[in-house]
Amino acid sequence: MDFLQLTVTGKIWRYPGKGGWYFVSLSEEDSRALKEEKRIDRTFYGYVPVTATLGARVWMTTLFPSKDGPYLLAIKADVRAKERIGVGDEVVVDCRVALSKRELDIRP
Repeated sequence: MDFLQLTVTGKIWRYPGKGGWYFVSLSEEDSRALKEEKRIDRTFYGYVPVTATLGARVWMTTLFPSKDGPYLLAIKADVRAKERIGVGDEVVVDCRVALSKRELDIRP
């Protein structure tokens, strides 16, 4: 199986509101590459499943498309606790996106 490898670097931020999730925003370049890649098996809402590695932690998560443009990488509470990171901390996360072998039939 082929993979698209991304390195996500950025500060952790919290989505406002009750039960807000914690994210790192992908760069414009990486977000554009994800949007253009046709071999990714996205979920119904456009989420992209990934295997993420941060420090000693490896977990399955999702890249969320955002209204503002960049994809968002969700950082689980368990990962934040074990790596002792939080809002405002700069992190480097390696992400592996599985690419489908199938060719898409794009017809007008």
